[in-house]
Amino acid sequence: MKRYVIYTRVSTAEQGKSGLGLEAQLRDIDLYLQNFSETPWKIIGEFQDVQSGKAADRPELMKALQLARKEKAELLVAKLDRLSRDVEFIARTIKQATIRVASMPHADNFQLHIYAALAEQEREFISKRTKAALQAAKERGRQLGGLRDKTMKRNKAIQDKARAEADRAMKIVGPLRNAGQTLSSIAETLNDMNVATSRGGQWTPMQVKRVLDRAAA
Repeated sequence: MKRYVIYTRVSTAEQGKSGLGLEAQLRDIDLYLQNFSETPWKIIGEFQDVQSGKAADRPELMKALQLARKEKAELLVAKLDRLSRDVEFIARTIKQATIRVASMPHADNFQLHIYAALAEQEREFISKRTKAALQAAKERGRQLGGLRDKTMKRNKAIQDKARAEADRAMKIVGPLRNAGQTLSSIAETLNDMNVATSRGGQWTPMQVKRVLDRAAA
């Protein structure tokens, strides 16, 4: 019999009292159990934290993980961000138990790690895009320096962009390499997941090697 430990999280005490967010989580969990779970199944425990997703100390999550390990059950959450929005926190958590996410019913622990890394990259990109737009607005109408200053700034921006993109790619490439995948298989995985290179093209083994080399430098 498939066994589950249910974990839910709401961000504030007000949400915990009112049920805002909790009802949607329980609905998604029920949809998973009724449509995607192996049968028969049994819920052996339910735990809930009323804390921000940024908090590392989650007493109820720790209890849920302990029970899941002890009973060889799966930890079932509604969405991946109910565990955390931080890829490192998620990586540590999925090492402790088998995680099942209702909104991604067929994803295993390894795939969840990749999804978390991609979601973090997207949030980082949105943040940088917003900052860039604000900076551009401030600089409109301001006289920039001479040609040399412009060239230096442009070169630094290119280097910073390449370094940032390599760091983001490493969050996906690193776990794949640690799992024993070849450069070719990593490139194929990135292309299958529609992860574009810095120039928007397809990944090659050599590009994957450059990312690894830059991270090791």
